[in-house]
Amino acid sequence: MALAPPERLAVLDVLHSDRFQDKAPLQVYATLLDEGCYLCSPRTMYRILTAQHEGVKERRRHVPHAHYSKPELLATAPNQVWSRDITKLKGPAKWTYFYLYVIIDIFSRYVTGWMVAHREQKALAKRLIEESCRKQQIEPGQLTVHADRGSSMKSKVVAQLLSDLGVTKTHSRPHVSNDNPYSEAQFKTLKYCPQFPDRFGCIQHSRSFCQDFFFWYNKEHRHSGIALLTPEQVHYGLATEVIGRREVVLAAAFEKYPSRFKHKVPVPDRLPEAVWINPPSTQNIGA
Repeated sequence: MALAPPERLAVLDVLHSDRFQDKAPLQVYATLLDEGCYLCSPRTMYRILTAQHEGVKERRRHVPHAHYSKPELLATAPNQVWSRDITKLKGPAKWTYFYLYVIIDIFSRYVTGWMVAHREQKALAKRLIEESCRKQQIEPGQLTVHADRGSSMKSKVVAQLLSDLGVTKTHSRPHVSNDNPYSEAQFKTLKYCPQFPDRFGCIQHSRSFCQDFFFWYNKEHRHSGIALLTPEQVHYGLATEVIGRREVVLAAAFEKYPSRFKHKVPVPDRLPEAVWINPPSTQNIGA
């Protein structure tokens, strides 16, 4: 029996979905069948696509794609823009993982919250954001939280929480890794740490390691992107004091060894006044 028009539209919606838009009908049919769902036969799917003038080999050219604007986020002080992401940590056996959730302030590079869990879950993401906002005493309208488009990142539970807190949310464009550069760089620092193991023996092992790592990262790591200050110094307003002390040390060194400095008083690096995710182009600024 032929499918009714509403049934044909339902099949077409599935074939056009983000999940299946570039999959052959046979692949869609088998995937849905494994999930306990039967819509129609693969041959019927082919017929529906043909009726829409969609060649199976060129399906992606006929499927309309949503337009995602490039996020342009500016921070001139701590707790204005946070970046959050999740990375996998290898567990004790092949194909086993623990999930590390991290929230980082893009201006100070301070990790405002982290957790290790057995799975990626929207309730856990909600809890971490809520706890981090409370610890940092975030006021409504103060903060933007940026993330990729993972399931827990886009969940309604998290979106509702951010709305209740008065926090703006933004997302990276699909498949654009440099839309979330600060989280990516922080994960690279983590995984290139000499003590980072190939595998973690248990979740307690991974949590213990991260506890030590984030203590070091926030309090001891001199970050090249923030004038070789620690994230904690920048986040809690100690940068001016520390840079002032460095100026005194360098001035004394110049007075003692002027020939080492080409007859010019050395000055310490300065903290950037602004930090961007995707700064606008010169053309847009002048427009």
